[in-house]
Amino acid sequence: MLRSSTLFIFGRNLAAARISASFHLAKQFSANSKQPILHPSQISSFTCPIKVGFSSPFPFNSRSDRTMASQSNSGSIYDFTIKDAKGNDVNLSDYKGKVLLIVNVASECGLTNSNYTELNQLYEKYKDQGLEILAFPCNQFGAQEPGSNEEILEFACTRFKAEFPIFDKVDVNGDTAAPVYKFLKSSKGSFFGDDIKWNFSKFLIDKNGTVHDRYAPTTSPLSIEKDVKKLLGIA
Repeated sequence: MLRSSTLFIFGRNLAAARISASFHLAKQFSANSKQPILHPSQISSFTCPIKVGFSSPFPFNSRSDRTMASQSNSGSIYDFTIKDAKGNDVNLSDYKGKVLLIVNVASECGLTNSNYTELNQLYEKYKDQGLEILAFPCNQFGAQEPGSNEEILEFACTRFKAEFPIFDKVDVNGDTAAPVYKFLKSSKGSFFGDDIKWNFSKFLIDKNGTVHDRYAPTTSPLSIEKDVKKLLGIA
């Protein structure tokens, strides 16, 4: 019994030491890069506060944003009308019967190249079988989506040949968060709270408009292909 207690205490102390070390690393990196200092609980979901082509200094659990909160029973994804990148109103009820992958995107993040590339691959493979990818530019994380809607469209369509719809730039956190994102976050929280942690967080919606799952920024689009196929009814 004494040995078990000793091992338990040692394990807790070791975990605390790792968190402390990670936090000090975050503080040092933040001071050098002028990025906001993160609480240790955010580090495993945080990524790439730097330009394309560089890797993050933090260790990540690619599925650390998996669902904790229960599904909300109030409202539906189909209740919302949003604006596309050209200012036109789009009623999400137009997507009834589709599987939706909703992503907050950025043009200057270290995850931009891999995510846009894999989102394109996923969309090309399953768009004719009922998948729609809805991209929402957001500039709340490291100011990595600074351009206008027109510039964002030009970037996505020219550099990545993106065919999935890109909508009006929005906030996803705080009082100014777009209503659709308030709904998504209330439907599916994460281990580290409801707020979106960084660029390229992902929500997967089933054909009935139910928020099925939520994935961390570092979860690659192709890694959730099996979940997409399941909702599409593909063996």
